Amino acid sequence: MTTKTLLFLLGMTSLFILLLVLGIFWAIKSGQFEDMEGPAQRILMDDDDPLLPGNQPPDKNKP
Repeated sequence: MTTKTLLFLLGMTSLFILLLVLGIFWAIKSGQFEDMEGPAQRILMDDDDPLLPGNQPPDKNKP
């Protein structure tokens, strides 16, 4: 390989690593890693469970 090819590949690698580092810092700053377990547990919840607040039957005694 020639020196120009090695310099090009080194430059592309450096640019790729810089973009990865910037992406990781952006994800941390924007709160992407705040709740790691919520989505995993939310998929197991039953949406039509009557104990959930949004699924309460309307109270017929209220006007």
